[in-house]
Amino acid sequence: MTGSTTSSGQLPVAEPADVRRASVRLVKADRRAFAAALALNALAAVAGLAGPWLLGRIIDEVRGGDGVSAVDRLALALLVCAVAELLLARWARYVGHRFGERTLARVREEFVDRTLALPASVVERAGTGDLTARGTADVATVGTTLRDAGPELLINGVQFLFALVAVFVIDPLLGAFGVLGLTPIWFALRWYLRRARDGYLAEGAANSEVAEVVAATASGARTVEALRLEERRIRASREALETSRRTRLHTLYLRTVFFPAVEVSYLIPVAGVLVIGGMLHADGVMSLGAVVAAALYLRQMSEPLDQILVRVEQLQSSGASFARVEGLARAPRADAADAPVPADDLIEVTGVRYAYDRGGEVLRGVDLTVRPGERLAVVGPSGAGKTTLSRLLAGVDAPSTGTVTVGGVPVVGLGPEQLRRQVVLVTQEHHVFLGTVRDNLLIAEPTATDEDLWAALEAVGADTWVRELPDGLTTTLGEGGCRTDGSQAQQLALARVVLADPHTLILDEATALLDPTTARHTERALAAVLEGRTVIAIAHRLHTAHDADRVAVMEDGLLTELGTHDELVAADGAYAALWGSWHGDAR
Repeated sequence: MTGSTTSSGQLPVAEPADVRRASVRLVKADRRAFAAALALNALAAVAGLAGPWLLGRIIDEVRGGDGVSAVDRLALALLVCAVAELLLARWARYVGHRFGERTLARVREEFVDRTLALPASVVERAGTGDLTARGTADVATVGTTLRDAGPELLINGVQFLFALVAVFVIDPLLGAFGVLGLTPIWFALRWYLRRARDGYLAEGAANSEVAEVVAATASGARTVEALRLEERRIRASREALETSRRTRLHTLYLRTVFFPAVEVSYLIPVAGVLVIGGMLHADGVMSLGAVVAAALYLRQMSEPLDQILVRVEQLQSSGASFARVEGLARAPRADAADAPVPADDLIEVTGVRYAYDRGGEVLRGVDLTVRPGERLAVVGPSGAGKTTLSRLLAGVDAPSTGTVTVGGVPVVGLGPEQLRRQVVLVTQEHHVFLGTVRDNLLIAEPTATDEDLWAALEAVGADTWVRELPDGLTTTLGEGGCRTDGSQAQQLALARVVLADPHTLILDEATALLDPTTARHTERALAAVLEGRTVIAIAHRLHTAHDADRVAVMEDGLLTELGTHDELVAADGAYAALWGSWHGDAR
């Protein structure tokens, strides 16, 4: 996969070369801790090598007829080396775990930054399930590797390498035979590695699909129940779970072939060294202590090698997860630092057509000019294309053909910060973030003072209930704090819009959760605060259209009428019919 979403809409996955470069970048970011962990592991491995050699010396000393004092000295040295190995290994793990936690923090921060830089259309096409799985399960897997597997792999790798060198130092022939005895492990590892990455990537994608199905079913539970779609959603869930089950069984199969082959291979070098070493000892070429030491080194190698192979298996899983996390770097970004600055606030829609990926054409040639400071209401029956038009005006989606510009610049070409100062879309979908009321508002304008926050809350009629909270602006909202109802959450969203202070505000059912009186008060308050700004309202309550400067009527993806409320009522067309239906027969 490359730097765009797949045909199914899933976010991209990083290539192995990208993962390697990212890993090197993370190591370089904390190179001193990494070097310290490597040095401490090396010292611990050297201390651990003394044990078999000293034991071999003890055997040779006893066979040579030396006394108890010589054995005691060697035994004391053996004890000292064992204690030194223990202390150095614990210190190395401490440094390694701290390195892992700091590196994990960088991974999480990069993931959040990249997620926030994704265009909204990319996130919507990918689905929340894929992004959620990457930000939770995949990041957690990477974290486990950095915290546990990484330091352990480093320790065991150094121990294995030093033990192998020690066997060669004792006798090159025994070392060569020991390496030859490990070749079955090499073939088993190659067989496993050729299949593991694809297997774990498929498992991760299947997990994302399960999360997407569950999230979509849960969020649309009322719709599912109302339209009697339970069987269809159950069938979709079962299909996703069956795919996930098959991918998990495949990776399990890989492990059940790999590990037994490895376990059997551990015995070959030790048995071979004992046989060859015994023959050399019988010929007087090698001492019994050297044979025992070489065998112990090879036996000692089995534990770190076993841990290495276990960690290699874990690295395949975490490597696939890291590829999914790092894949966000290859996704399209909403950053457009070099985009031209709009000449003015004039919005022009020219020949716009738009079709969703799995649907017919929603807009079929729309032309519209919105003057700076104008209040425009867009009305029409459900499915007419009103919401789609609002998304194009806000730069969420790009038109299939035609252009949507502000000040002569395509809206979709503006960077996030520049776009937020130009156009803001407020829908009925709102969110209260975990944190205080102040935190929820400062998202829109981090430099705002408390006076600015209170002014924004007052503008949308939310200051009364916020003042009644236990700690005012410092009251914690959400789980574990004060819960907000739908209307309060929506007022907070509107207060954020006031703080952002865009020149164009698009309201798509932004006051749908407010009662009619409160909604009307909020809309008028916003209009007063944003006087001189452009306000485009997707109107479902026609009093909004009545108060607008102009009304645009959408029907079947076309803009069929455009004019003031009085003009359109007098024209006795589609808008007049809507007004009469909503307001009774009075016109």
